[in-house]
This record gives sequence, structure tokens and C-alpha cells, in this order.
Amino acid sequence: MRIAGSDPHRPPRSFARRSRDFAGWVLPGAILALLPKCPACLAAYVALASGVGISLPTASYLRTSLMALCVASLAYAAVGQLLRWLARSSA
Repeated sequence: MRIAGSDPHRPPRSFARRSRDFAGWVLPGAILALLPKCPACLAAYVALASGVGISLPTASYLRTSLMALCVASLAYAAVGQLLRWLARSSA
């Protein structure tokens, strides 16, 4: 199935590629939305999920690292989408 206006010489993207692109947007956004705002809550969630307790400073570093990783992942997905859009519009 082709979309009107798409390049007829380029093969359609596979289901795996579309799924990966979708997950690249949804997963980091969901993690950011569900990430607890305080380190004590994150430590409690880790303890409930794994049975392993972590200290508050460790939870604080973990929370900051998760936020940075999610923002970097969203930025990577946005730049990739922008480059694909620019390549499509210039062709």
C-alpha cells in the first residue's frame, strides 16, 4: 500500500521499522511521564518491583540518569524524523 505523494522508487517501510520508530517516541515519553518526582518514591518502587532496596542518593542519581537518557532518546528520535522529513522534501 502506497501513500499518495510518496516516492514510487523507495520500498515501503517494514512493520518492524515502523514499530521501532513508534517505540522510539512512546517508550521514553511514557517513562518520563511515569517517573516519580521524588527519589524516595523511586527507591520505594525499585524495592517493590525487585525486592532490592537502594539508598536515596542512588535513587536520585538513577532518576537523573533516567531523565537524561529519555530526553536524549527523544531528541535522537526527533532529529531522525526531521532528517527523514528534510530528505523526503528535497527529493
